[in-house]
Amino acid sequence: MMDARHKLLQAWLPTALARAHQLKGWGDVRSGQLQPASADASFRQYFRWSDGERSLIIMDAPPPQEDVRPFIRIAELLAEAGVHTPEILAADTPQGFLLMEDLGARTYLESIQAGITPAEFERLFAGAVEVLIRWQTHSRPGELPDYDEAVLRRELQLFPDWFVARHLQRELNAEQQADWDQLCTVLLNSHLAENRVFVHRDYMPRNLMTAPGEPGVLDFQDALYGPASYDITSLFADAFFNLPLAERERWIQRYWEQARAAGIALPEQFEVFLGQSRLMGVQRHLKVLGIFARIRYRDGKPRYLEDAPRFIQYLRDAIARDARLAPLVRLLDSLGM
Repeated sequence: MMDARHKLLQAWLPTALARAHQLKGWGDVRSGQLQPASADASFRQYFRWSDGERSLIIMDAPPPQEDVRPFIRIAELLAEAGVHTPEILAADTPQGFLLMEDLGARTYLESIQAGITPAEFERLFAGAVEVLIRWQTHSRPGELPDYDEAVLRRELQLFPDWFVARHLQRELNAEQQADWDQLCTVLLNSHLAENRVFVHRDYMPRNLMTAPGEPGVLDFQDALYGPASYDITSLFADAFFNLPLAERERWIQRYWEQARAAGIALPEQFEVFLGQSRLMGVQRHLKVLGIFARIRYRDGKPRYLEDAPRFIQYLRDAIARDARLAPLVRLLDSLGM
């Protein structure tokens, strides 16, 4: 039996499809099939409509948990920068439905998992770096909410609140809390000193679509205006696949060289930027551990937490290269991580 949400979607879809066909010049609307396309860690779901020759994607973002308006606004900013995002063909913002261009069925992550040649890997990620820099060069204040200290602190707090307290069933003692506070100060001092740009916040292979040209970019509705190192760090320290540390750092250096040449204000010394990226990665990895624990225990989606060991290894990689992370060493050791 269809649930109430699906009934709303089915009632809206004919009008949305008629508008899409008109915009695309496809003529009469044909009957088609609706199939699940994907779901993510939020409350959003995606469906693919297809009539056998053409296909479109539907985002179902149920209010009040989700709001499609930021997605629509940020899609406009990305399009202004020449970034390939799904064209929005019809929208019902009060109900939380969008009908969009279908950018294909294979993400970067799926391409990697299926097996690609080194040359194809190079093509994909060189394109991803180029697109990211183009997006950043169009940055300007006042367009997106600030990725400020309050937001960064809320994200960091997910780790003690959900991963430590809920998943590990531990409470930080006084010594551990002191290490945590010291670590947060180190991270925040670095992040807040960085040049600020548009930040996608989930610029990773799962949200980039494989295409003959440049990648299609998805899942950008949480974009903010914040630290320049965030997205490139996310791209090469991913939740779902590993690159060797030396290779990650080579790609980050390529980004640093190209971004500076494009006029983005990054540190003159690569080692300084690499240090910023390393600390940015620590913030993200701690946040993601907290989010994955929250998704498991609050939302009933346990599979994300299976990737916790990868993030713990990312943290250990950073610790081995940065003496500023001594508080993190003590904290992880004391928690048995």
